[in-house]
Amino acid sequence: MVGSALGDAIGELAFGMSDERQLRDLVADSDPLIWTDDTAMAIGIAESLLELGRLDPQAVGCRFHENYLNEPWRGYAAGPPTLFRIVGQEGIPYVEAARRLFAGQGSLGNGAAMRIAPIGLAYHASDDLDAAARASAEVTHAHPVGKDGAAVLASAIAQTVLLDPSTPIPREAFCSKLIETSRTAEIATRMEMVRDLIAGEATPEAAANAIGRSVSVHESMPFAVYAFLRNPDSFEDCLFCAALNGGDCDTLGAMACAISGAYLGADAIPEVWRAKLDKRAHIEDLAHGLSGLSL
Repeated sequence: MVGSALGDAIGELAFGMSDERQLRDLVADSDPLIWTDDTAMAIGIAESLLELGRLDPQAVGCRFHENYLNEPWRGYAAGPPTLFRIVGQEGIPYVEAARRLFAGQGSLGNGAAMRIAPIGLAYHASDDLDAAARASAEVTHAHPVGKDGAAVLASAIAQTVLLDPSTPIPREAFCSKLIETSRTAEIATRMEMVRDLIAGEATPEAAANAIGRSVSVHESMPFAVYAFLRNPDSFEDCLFCAALNGGDCDTLGAMACAISGAYLGADAIPEVWRAKLDKRAHIEDLAHGLSGLSL
C-alpha cells in the first residue's frame, strides 16, 4: 500500500515529464509527497474492510463518499461525484448506480484497478480473491472490462505477496496466471501481449505504444504489469518505467508500484520517499491491519 501511494504521488508529479533526472529533482523538492484519489479510494477500501472484517460494496461506496467530502481536492474524475449524487438523490445502491454510467454500459476505466492494493493484500491467500476484487470494482465500475482489470491486478499483487524476491521471478508462470484470471478478450489479449513483450525484451517505449497507457483499464493496467516485470528487482526503476512513458501517469505509478511494493517489501522503497509520504502512518497502520485479517 505504501508502494502504491508513492507511485501515485510521484506519478502525479510526472505529468508532462519524460526525464528521470528532472522527476527525481522534483521529488526531492516536494514535501510532503501528496497522493491523489487513487490512494484516497484505496484507503477507503482498507478502512471499510477493517471496520467490518469483510467486503461490503455498499459500505465501501459510503466510505468513498465520506473520504471525498473530507478531501474533495484529491483529483477525482467526474465519475465518483456523479455516483454520490445519484445514490444520495435516489437512495439506490452504489452498484445499481454504477450500472447507469456511460449510457448503461458502466465504466471500463482504470479507477477500480488503481485502488485494488488492499484487496490483493487482504485476500492474497484466499479463494475469494477474484470475487472480492470484482465486487470492490463494481461499486463504481460496472463494465466487465473495468471489473476484469481490477481482478487481474489484484491477482498480480496477491502473487507477489507470496513470492520470494531473493529468487528470480517466474515471469512466464506469473503472466499465465493473469491470463487465466482474465474473463474479457480486451484484458486477456493485452496480458498475452505483456507476456510476449517481456519475453522479447521490448523497450518501455515500444511496450507503451503497443499496449497503451490511457485511462481505459485495458490500455493502462497491462503496461503497469509490464513495468513491474521489466524491473522486478528495483522499486525505483519500476516506478520510473510506469510513470515516464506518457499517459495516465499517477494511476500507472499506483498500479505498478502496488505490485512492486508487495514483491520487494517496504525496505526496498527509498526511506527518503517514505518519510515524505502524505499520511504515511495511517497507510501503514491500515496495511498492517489488513495483513492480519483472516479472509
